[in-house]
Amino acid sequence: MSEARRFGAYEVSVLVDGVYQAPIEHLSHATSQAAQDAAVAAWGKPTVDMDVNLFVLKGPDGISLVDAGTGPFWGPQLGLGREALAAAGIQPADVVRVLLTHLHGDHALGLFGETGRYFPNADVHAPKPDLDFFGNAALKATVPAYRSGGFDIAARLLATYGDRVKPVEEGPVLRGIEAIAMPGHTPGHFGYLIGEGDGRLLLWGDLVHVPSLQLADPDVCFIYDADPAAGAASRRSIFTRASREHWVASGGHVSGFMQVERAGDVWRFSPA
Repeated sequence: MSEARRFGAYEVSVLVDGVYQAPIEHLSHATSQAAQDAAVAAWGKPTVDMDVNLFVLKGPDGISLVDAGTGPFWGPQLGLGREALAAAGIQPADVVRVLLTHLHGDHALGLFGETGRYFPNADVHAPKPDLDFFGNAALKATVPAYRSGGFDIAARLLATYGDRVKPVEEGPVLRGIEAIAMPGHTPGHFGYLIGEGDGRLLLWGDLVHVPSLQLADPDVCFIYDADPAAGAASRRSIFTRASREHWVASGGHVSGFMQVERAGDVWRFSPA
């Protein structure tokens, strides 16, 4: 667990659930095949390796998580967030809520035990647009198999957590936590803005997978994105807001806490 940093009423720490190795063939581009080919050639490695993170928020009413990692369901190189929670003295029953950024396996499968709830006392706050989309089983046949996992997760989430699933709409979620829509990666992909006043923290889920490429060209994406053009527009919009508002930022695949700065025609991260 990283050293905790305070944002408003919350002490926030990063847990690394493991490293996901995306095949280079999964790298894509929202607008240009030539730009995609150039990015693949420039990368020069067979995989794009990225941290998978979840976040611990210690607040006035107990412990919340933003995302839950993979649990044991994506192999031994992932699911390490559970060990990290235990090492920090946090038991599954201590977690009062989980705020999901979206319904993908590396963010939501950690909610589940081998049977039942892994976090027995937690409410699960999930973006309503994702629940609406992935909760409609008839739509599963309309998407490629590599983007269909959200349908199984939505069904399992509702069956396992029942009325403890709380649909989230854009705007205030709790005191000091605001949901911000940033669609593209999924229809209901959200980030969470933590704190009040200056120096807030934006946990932006999967807005960024590979900063070294997407800061220079926000149209770089992966085949996992439901709407690549919308995802690129969300990156541009959120980068602009984060820079203007001096937000600290982190996410599912960003290492540590960063600030976003404009650098000529591209963006850059600086350590926060």
